[in-house]
Amino acid sequence: MLNRYPLWKYLVICLVLAVGVIYALPNLYPEDPAVQISAASGAEAVDQQDLDRAISALENAGITPKSQELNGSTGLIRLTSNDQQLRAKELVSDTLGDNIIVALNLADATPAWLSSLGASPMKLGLDLRGGVHFQLEVDMDAAVKQRLEVNASAIKEMLREERIRYRGSEVNDGTLSLTFSDGDDLSKSRSLISRDFQDFEFDERDVERGSVLDLKLTATAVKQIQDYAVNQNLTTIRNRVNELGVSEPLVQRQGPNRIVVELPGVQDTAAAKRVLGATANLEFRLEATNDTPASEMESFAFRSQPGRTANIMKDVIISGDSVSSASTSFDESGRPQVNINLDGTGGSIMNRVTRAAIGRNMAVLFIEHKTRTRTTMEDGEKVEKRIPYTEKGLISLATIQSALGNRFRITGLDSPTEAKELSLLLRSGSLAAPIYFVQERTIGPSLGAENIASGILSVELGLLLVVLFMLARYKAFGIVANVALTANLAILIAAMSMLGATLTLPGIAGIVLTLGMAVDANVLIFERIREEMRTKMPLHQAIHTGFERAFTSIVDANITTLLVAVILFSIGSGPVKGFAVTLSIGILTSMFTAIMMSRGIINLAIGGKTLKKLWI
Repeated sequence: MLNRYPLWKYLVICLVLAVGVIYALPNLYPEDPAVQISAASGAEAVDQQDLDRAISALENAGITPKSQELNGSTGLIRLTSNDQQLRAKELVSDTLGDNIIVALNLADATPAWLSSLGASPMKLGLDLRGGVHFQLEVDMDAAVKQRLEVNASAIKEMLREERIRYRGSEVNDGTLSLTFSDGDDLSKSRSLISRDFQDFEFDERDVERGSVLDLKLTATAVKQIQDYAVNQNLTTIRNRVNELGVSEPLVQRQGPNRIVVELPGVQDTAAAKRVLGATANLEFRLEATNDTPASEMESFAFRSQPGRTANIMKDVIISGDSVSSASTSFDESGRPQVNINLDGTGGSIMNRVTRAAIGRNMAVLFIEHKTRTRTTMEDGEKVEKRIPYTEKGLISLATIQSALGNRFRITGLDSPTEAKELSLLLRSGSLAAPIYFVQERTIGPSLGAENIASGILSVELGLLLVVLFMLARYKAFGIVANVALTANLAILIAAMSMLGATLTLPGIAGIVLTLGMAVDANVLIFERIREEMRTKMPLHQAIHTGFERAFTSIVDANITTLLVAVILFSIGSGPVKGFAVTLSIGILTSMFTAIMMSRGIINLAIGGKTLKKLWI
């Protein structure tokens, strides 16, 4: 019979509609302004005592939190208004100290029953909901110092190979100083160094019981190092942002030594801050022997066992820069470990050194650059000063049983969280120089509240005008089209929520366009039905023919538009991509609701009935 659907089609329509409604519902629950606290290191955790201290400080200041949560190693304090966030953050930060990261957040307020189904609201871009804005500053002096330290290791290795004796070396104030007991050794060293290291300016001076050769980088070399540090850090931060899975982020250079990072719709801002700003790196060194001179070794404590120390060589075998990939797993005892793959050069160096050091211990040194902020009074005004410092600790000290190659593993980690963060940092690349957060803020709507309200109003007006037009033009069939249009909007929002798409202001424009295009299919179908009715075709046959003959035109029109949207997504960026995503999803959902759902409603209403007149 004409205009009858089999049962499975009705079930598909009901299932899609139910899923659309359920996964669109979380967008009706606005997020709560919140302050999130987490440990500065993945090896530590925030406990209930820390959370209680923070709550007490807020209550003493007259701020009553909405609720508090402790999820694993992270605490979350929900507030009642956005105005409380900044003040609450300052109070909690002053109360808990430097070992705790305090970040602004927007906490998900989706009911538990929806969350249990995996439903979550759409992510909103910086121009709608805002997000996190970080301004990072690259430590240029540290970049030069790190390069000097690398050159110092290479120069000392060269001098040992040439059997030239030196008393010691020191890197200070942008100068590498080598001390010699004999003037001939100094002259030979200067000749060798000038041959292989052409970026240095040389100066000689006499000291007690010897002479010193000072090596200082040229101005051109310093500028190249600083530019490299900023560009390398820019690449590394982009890799880390990609690891965080943030949609449509902005990472760009600003000025000579700063990097701007904007993370729209980010949930865990504290973790983002910890991962982006971490300047953690690894160094692999041999343990010092009993006859190693004191000037050639250093003593470090173990991170997991502060009372235990070990003496290791100053010379570095390889660093985290040689790591090509890293992943986490568990050893035979169920403890977390990081599996390391080295690049070709790093693997060759590791193999050469360990082959000659079988039976000795090799240490894995974890290095992390941090900063403390101190507020002082100068001329009656508060001035914040950033004090950088470095923490170094041993992760493991293991005996070399055989020569190592490109693959090995790091054990001795405290927790899976620490292993995961370490592997992420190694996988995304280490920073060429330390970076410091000079500004952190939550971005509000960049176009202002009035423009945001205008964008939402445009959707409402667009929907209202389409509804009124369809009712006036097609009467009862217009009601069917409007029901399908409403369902299309719900399914579109649900699809964007499920896919984790980020909604921006151009995305709202895509929704408005989708609402207008969604009824195009119904217009084609209804006009085709009218044409068939004018030929005196039976009403049921006219409905059936109208849907069948309009189908090809609908598919052709939507496919061409979809192709354009795909091209926009491929070659566009930022707002253009947001528009393309919304438009693409809207085309697919509108085809389903305009063709299948509309016909299903009509079939249920008049299928199998005797018709004398159609209200169309």
